[in-house]
Order: sequence, then structure tokens, then C-alpha cells
Amino acid sequence: MKRHLLAFSVLSAAIGLGITGQVAFAADTPSTTASTQESGKLVTSYTSLAGSTNNAQALVDGLHNGTAIVLVTPATATSPAVQTTFTPDTGKLSYGNLNIALALAQAELTKAGITQPSAAQLQAALNGGAITTSAGPVQLSGVLALRAQGQGWGQIAHTLGFKVGEIVSAAKAKGPVPDRDDIARGGKGDKDAKADKAEKQADKAEDKAEKAADKAERAADKAERADKPAKVDRPDKPERPAKADRPDKPERPDKPEHSGGR
Repeated sequence: MKRHLLAFSVLSAAIGLGITGQVAFAADTPSTTASTQESGKLVTSYTSLAGSTNNAQALVDGLHNGTAIVLVTPATATSPAVQTTFTPDTGKLSYGNLNIALALAQAELTKAGITQPSAAQLQAALNGGAITTSAGPVQLSGVLALRAQGQGWGQIAHTLGFKVGEIVSAAKAKGPVPDRDDIARGGKGDKDAKADKAEKQADKAEDKAEKAADKAERAADKAERADKPAKVDRPDKPERPAKADRPDKPERPDKPEHSGGR
């Protein structure tokens, strides 16, 4: 009987662990899957711009993680393959923000007459630099460089000669886009809206705790002062009596004069 009970307990525990593991796995799956889908869609959307799937993957991963991006311009009949490495000026970008960044870079290159950019030209469109076009050399400000200076995507689009609404509309078909507040906000090391909100709440809570601590300290000081007995005024010292006038000394009589005879 005991053996049956033990076997049943072990089986129940195993089933319970299996169910728990499935629940935990199910809880983690949606977020991971959504992130993978967003990344995959962006890679597919920008493969033509990047020149290859590997380059597009390197762009998306590097912009999202704020790490070095390695792009390879394939060899042609007249030139060897060229490898270009650069680090995003902005640091980490959410998938929505990096989508806008790539859409702006693509629009700027297309405006310059470049639809199949080399790795160096793509770097210049993102971080800034000079490129050579059919019309001659062109200096690009760099989408990420402007973002790192604190400009919002709307400001950047205006600087480059575009309307942000048109850029966002084009980007929507390629992947996620940031919300309106995130489009207006700029700065180096962009963070997701949730991270910004959490940071602000943490700062607010810290300020509130500091104020509460100051208030408690003031209350403690006040209570300590109230417990101390009031100082007793010291009595005035009695006035010292005036010294009595000393009597005048009597005048001494004149000495008699001595006579000259004996």
C-alpha cells in the first residue's frame, strides 16, 4: 500500500512540475515570439536596401542592441568585396525607432539618386559622412547623428526635407513604428516608452522618500527640543553695598620748635 502511495505521489509531483513548466514556458513565449517576428519582418523589409539578408540582419541587430554593425559589399567583376564596420551614434534603439531610422536613411539615399547603396553609403546615411553621387559629392548629416543630438524624428525628417507623416506611413508597412510621443522625443540611447515611464516613476518615488525622510527628521528635532526643560533664569546678583566713607585723619600737631640754649 505504501509503495502505491509513494508511486502516486511521485507521479503527481512529476505531473505538477510538467504543468508548471508548461505554464512558465507559455508565459514567456508571446513576448519572445513577438520580438522575433518584429526583427524578422524588419530584416525582410530592408534586405534590398542593405544588399543582402546578412547585412539586413546585422543592421537590425546592431541598431537594436547598440553594438557594432558589420556590413559587406559583395565583390563584383571589377572590385573585391569590402567590409564596413561602424557603431550607431544613438546606442540602443527600439524596433519602432530603428524602423524610422532606416526609412529616413533610405529616403535620403533615394533622394540622392542611390537605390542600391554600398555599405559605406549606408553608413554615411546613418552616422553621417560624404558620398559620391552622379551629381558629385554630397555630405550627409546622418539620421542617427541628428537623433543623438536630441532631435525627434519629426525634426530630423524636416531637416532632411521630408514630412514625418510620409516616412511613418512608409515605415508601417515594413515593421513596428513608435508612438507619437516617441516620435517627438529624441536623444542618445533611446529607450522604450515603458522604460522611460518606469525610470520617471522611480525618480518620483525617490524624491517622495527623501521628502518624507526630511519631514520625519524635522519632527524628531522638534520633539527633542520639546522634551528638554526650559532654562531657569539665573537670579540677578545682589548689589554690593556702597563702601562707607573713611573718616578723615586728624591733623597732627605741629612739633614744638627747639630752643637754641641748653
